[in-house]
Amino acid sequence: MEPTRDYPLFGGAFSATLPPGAIDISDLRPVPDNQEIFCHRVTDQSLIVELLELQAHVRGEAAARYHFEDVGGVQEATAVQVEAVQPILLESLALRGCCEEAWVLSGKQQVAKECQQP
Repeated sequence: MEPTRDYPLFGGAFSATLPPGAIDISDLRPVPDNQEIFCHRVTDQSLIVELLELQAHVRGEAAARYHFEDVGGVQEATAVQVEAVQPILLESLALRGCCEEAWVLSGKQQVAKECQQP
């Protein structure tokens, strides 16, 4: 079994540990500057890391949900499921002095690929 690997994101600003078999989509097609997209060569599942603009009208857990649901709407997702929303300890962030709070949301969205119908 291929081991996991740390992969630099957004020019090395931070990194993620990717599962075996992850393919960097930017090696195959253009990807917007605010996204990092990976897919698994066998399961056809995708992992998308997206930097989003601050929305002052929502905060905390509600902000994480807002962005996740907004991205699902833009992508015309047929299903959007939030599995967990958890705060990140500020002490664990490299940008400690730059933010008051940080959240991670795990979820699933069912979105048709560019060449498929929903």
